[in-house]
Formats: sequence, structure tokens, C-alpha cells
Amino acid sequence: MILAGSFSLFTIACNNAASSNTEMADLLQDINKKESVVQNPFFPEAGLAFYDSVLQAPGSSLQKKAMAGLYKAKNLLQLGKEQQAAALLDSLLSSVYNPPLAFRQGVMQTLAIAHLRIGERANCIFNHSAESCVFPILKKGIHTNKSGSYKAIEIYQDLLRMDSSDLESRWLLNIAYMTVGEYPGKVPAAWLLKGLDADTAFSMKPFQEMAVNTGLDINNMAGGSIVDDFDNDGNLDIVTSSWGLTDGMHYCKNNGNGTFTNLSALSGLRTLTGGLNIMQTDYNNDGLKDIFVLRGAWKGEFGKEPVSLLKNNGDGTFTDVTKQSGLLSLHPTQTATWADFNNDGWLDVFVGAESTPGNTFPCELYINNKDGSFTETAVKAGVNIIDFVKGVNSGDFNNDGWPDIFISSLTGEKRLFKNEGIRDGCIHFRDVAEEAGLKNNHEPTFGTWFFDYDNDGWPDLLICNYESRSSLAVYAAAEALHRPIGRQGQILLFHNDHNGHFTDVSEQAGLNKVVFAMGANFGDLDNDGYPDMYFGTGNPSYQSLVPNKMFKNIEGKKFADVTSSCRVGNLQKGHGVAIADIDNDGDADIYIDMGGAYPGDAYQNLLYINPGQNNNHWISMELEGTRSNRVAIGARIKLSFKENGKERKVYTTVNSGGSFGANPLRQHLGMGAAQVIDSLEIHWPGSGTVQVFTNIQANGFLKIKEGSYKIDRPLILPFAVAQHALPGCAPQ
Repeated sequence: MILAGSFSLFTIACNNAASSNTEMADLLQDINKKESVVQNPFFPEAGLAFYDSVLQAPGSSLQKKAMAGLYKAKNLLQLGKEQQAAALLDSLLSSVYNPPLAFRQGVMQTLAIAHLRIGERANCIFNHSAESCVFPILKKGIHTNKSGSYKAIEIYQDLLRMDSSDLESRWLLNIAYMTVGEYPGKVPAAWLLKGLDADTAFSMKPFQEMAVNTGLDINNMAGGSIVDDFDNDGNLDIVTSSWGLTDGMHYCKNNGNGTFTNLSALSGLRTLTGGLNIMQTDYNNDGLKDIFVLRGAWKGEFGKEPVSLLKNNGDGTFTDVTKQSGLLSLHPTQTATWADFNNDGWLDVFVGAESTPGNTFPCELYINNKDGSFTETAVKAGVNIIDFVKGVNSGDFNNDGWPDIFISSLTGEKRLFKNEGIRDGCIHFRDVAEEAGLKNNHEPTFGTWFFDYDNDGWPDLLICNYESRSSLAVYAAAEALHRPIGRQGQILLFHNDHNGHFTDVSEQAGLNKVVFAMGANFGDLDNDGYPDMYFGTGNPSYQSLVPNKMFKNIEGKKFADVTSSCRVGNLQKGHGVAIADIDNDGDADIYIDMGGAYPGDAYQNLLYINPGQNNNHWISMELEGTRSNRVAIGARIKLSFKENGKERKVYTTVNSGGSFGANPLRQHLGMGAAQVIDSLEIHWPGSGTVQVFTNIQANGFLKIKEGSYKIDRPLILPFAVAQHALPGCAPQ
């Protein structure tokens, strides 16, 4: 009878999980149908049908048909039908009599990018290699089928003869010459951008792109990525998403031997579609990492899509508990932050929303009720902001034990909400951005995070300037020509002055570079004890072919662009970034979700394996809260050690890093030449407990439980990433 009862309860639980997931999947598909209209700029299928109707209408003027033909060609490009787009554009050039110059230039610019895309599809997608689309394009990255690029070169030269100040065409002309192996030698002198293949003063060993070897080269549109241990076996798994509501999530289990198993269908994640960004949490304190999915970003009135909270069942499956948890909300978003804002030992969540004219969506703050449900308290807490929010992150900037919130936005407004603790039974925040010195820059901003880049014990703030509408090729060309462009697209670094104020140190830190970051994250890539940074770049425009960027932290004083030497500057759109020691060998690797906003701009995800930069030492640790939240988000870690006789300290806080892409909660810290940690100090969040451990050997994995002075050393073995193609997680 006991067995029968247990089986019955298990069956009910499985049925409930299936029903809950099906309910969310059905809701997402219903929303997708409603979004399938020509007014939605991110639904080219509807646009294609509309412009076909204009072209076929007997009463349409020649001018109207010409414009409809151009827009139809753009929709074809967005759907990945480059050959059809090129044929239509060629016919427009030959059939439209005496067209206005602006129209002719527009057709030629679209035709040129269509031919570049034809070349990319033939060489970078169908004949994909580790060097494909990596800037500067070298060796196996050079196209074998060069016809698309040669046609693009011809058109870009014509465009530059028409307008020599056309910086977009100039940048893309130089890129096209790279793809055929003729940069810089054959680029006409008048249009050459010098030094695009030059390296920087600081260099690192090249990373090896291994996604195709492991089956992790998932072909996504724009999406998010999490690298973390979802089954608690000590190996870091990978979960990705794609923002299209017909694209399911992928769950790739790390087998600990260089291979990955595709559990997307078995886990229930494949049926849960969409999600421009995803992150991990443990909302119910059961020690299993759950998944939070953010949807609707950029779509304005068509972005009324739900978030999803996916409960990890501990058996390889996930259950959508959004509705029963009280988190169901149809606000367009791609950004949130989980923290224990009221210090009660349970994780809460702040969700940033995107408001546009005529579409008002306030941000939301959900406080954990400790029973699997949440209560929305943004108004009472003073954080019901209405803005086009693109990035949020939490951190204790004033070291008072209460996690604060920073918000970036496309309007350029920046908000730093200081956590003032409990008032009248509710957590309360106050915007202190003005007094903190964060209001001087008004450019649109995107990704953001708190981190202690100089190891002084106080969290600093990084913010990514952004541009969503213009072609980024223009800015890249201007930078190559050393022309002033202001601060557009640059990285803003604000140093914490230890008194509630931040100082903008971007320029002296060497970050006055064109980046235009979307997905971004940080981690110690050379184990020197200072966090480095990797940025995924781009915007929806196909012309925005600019490289992803990596910056090395030079002793907490400045950052050096090491993109070229590391061979990580892919030109395709870069979204969710995770930095993690995926192969357990003691150095951090990079996984990035690639692909753009349209089906035709999908691209393979990338796994950059770190070859090991030096003989520096490291330590990796997983913390488990008891009075604090179980996964210890918000715990502050301080390492003290001697390196070559010099006292050093390294600080970090347990979280998933930046606001677009999720690092593991297991913390990886470099120690330079030091082989022994003299002191490991942990400040547990919420409880206020401080624990100190001494004399710990470097180069290993630790597990520490709050309140216990026993350090567990789990057996986590390094492995070599597979050297031959495997099915893995790539779609079958």
C-alpha cells in the first residue's frame, strides 16, 4: 500500500508538471500568433506577405511598388533568403527608371549586405570552423567560396565613389577584403582602414573555439546563456535560450569527460520557448538551481510576454511554476536580479521592464513569502520605475549588509537604489544616483554589473553605453580613423570612492573604445586575481558587423584590449555571456549565445576554451547557506595571500555576474603566483555571520557550508574537450 501510494503521488506530481509546462507553452504560442502582424518590426513573415500584396495590387504606383520591393528584400534578408533578396534588389536597380539618389543608395547598401550574407552563409555557417567570422579574419576564417564577398566589394566601391564619406560602406568594404584574404594589400588606398589586423600592446594566448567539437554550436537567434551545475554532480552544465517564441530552450548536461548530452526534450525545456535572457536562482531553498526566463524585450506593444520561473525537480526535469508562484506578468523585459533584499534568508527578485510611448510597464519587486510564492511590493519599496530598462544588477555598494540595485536604461537615465532596510514592515529603497555621481553621462546604456576590479574591498560599477538603431559600422570606421565620436558605445567604469560616491575612471582605465556591448560578463581569465571582461556586441542591423571584445585587467589600474591575440572577436551578434571553468582544469573559459534579432541572423553559439595563460594558481569554491539563502547569492568572499612576498587581497561576491548572461554561482578566483591562501573570509548574507578559514592550499575545489568549519574538497576532475564532432546539444 505504501508503494502504491507513493507511485500515485509521483504520477500526480508528473501530471501536474506536464500540465503546468503545457499551459505556459500554449500561452506562448497564443501570444506568438497575436504578434504575427506587419506592424511588429521583428516579424518579417508578416511584412513579406504585406509587401507582396502591395506589389500585386493593380492600383499601386511605380514609386510605391519600388519602395515595397526594397522593404520586401529587407524582409527576405531577415528570413535568411539572401539569394532571393539579391535577385529582387538587382531587378529594382535595372527596372526603376531614373531613381532618386537616396533610393538607389539604399538599394545598393541592402544589395551589398545581401552578398556579404551570402558569403557568410556559404562559409561561416555551412562550412563552419573555429576561425569563422573571427576578426581580424585569418587562416581558415578566409572564405573558400569568395563570390559573395567579391560582389559586395564591387558594390561598396561604387557606393564610396558616390559618397566618399560613407563610413558604413568603408568599414564593410575592409571587412569584405578580409574575408577574401586581400586586406590590407588590395584595399584601395583612399578607403583603407589601417591597422585593423594589428594586435595590442598586451596580449594573451589564443583561446580555442570548441563548440562544434562538443555539439554546443547551437544555432540560435539572440538569447541567453547559463553555465552552472544543475544536477549537483560537480560539472558545469549549459542552458541556452532564443528570443523567438517558436524556439525552445536547450539543456546540455556536462558528462565530465569532454562530451555533453542533450536533455532539452527530457527536461521539459524544449517546449518552453522564447527568452532573450535567462538566469539561475534557488527560489525555494532546496539546493537545486532553478531557471528564470525573461521575455518580450525590444518589442514594445508586442512584448507582452510572460516571464517563467522553472523549478528544478532534481531528476533532470523542470516545472513551470510561474503562475502558482505569483510571478506571472506580461511586461516586456530582459533583465532581472535575484538577491535577498530583506535579509530573511530567502531570495527575492527585481524585474526591470521596458516602457515605450503608449506602453507603460512599471518595474516589479517580488518578495519571497518562503512558501513557494512571492508578493509584489515595488510601490511600497519605492522602485516602481517606468523607463526603457535594459540592465539591472544588485550589489552592496556601501558595504552595509543590505543589497542595493542599479538600473541602466535606453533613455540614458541611471538609477542607484540604496537599500535602506525595513520600514513599516517593508523593504525600502532610495535613489541616490545623483549624489553618487552617476548622472553625468546621458547616453543609452545596456549591460551592467558591480565588481571589485581593483581589489580594494568596495564594489565598483560598470555600465555599457549602447546604440540600438544606427549601423555600428559607422562608429567602428570612425574609431579606426581616429575621429572623435564622443562616448557612444564605450564602456563606463565608475570607481567606488568608499563614501557613497563613484568617480568615472573610464578613460584612465583605457576603456575609451567603441564596443556597443549587449551580452557581457566578467571573470579572471588569467588567474592573476583581477577580473577581466568579455563583451558580446551588435544591434539588430545586419550592417553592424563589429567584433566582440575582450579586455584584460592590468593589476586593477587599467584594462587592455586583447581581443585579437585571444582570437575571440567574432563579428556576429553577441548576446548572453557566461565565463566559467567548463572543463575543470583551473582556468576560466567563455560560452556565448550568438545570433541576431531575426531568423535569418541566427548563428552558432561559441565555446572558447582557455589554453592556460601561465602558471598562476587558483581556487574554486561553492558556498551553501543555512541561515542565509541556500546558494549563498550575496555572500562576500575575501582571500588574503602573499605573492612573491607581497601581501595581496582578492574580493568577490557570489552572483551570476553581469546583467545579460549568467556565470556559475561556484566562484573561481585567481591567486597569481601564490600557492597558499593565508586567510579566507566569508561574510554570509542575511545572517551577518562571518567565518574565517586559514592555510588553504591553492588549485582545488572547495565546498563550504555556513556555520561549519569543515572544508569539503569534492572530487571534480579536469577533462579535455572532445576533439571530434559529436551530436551533443545541437539540433538534430
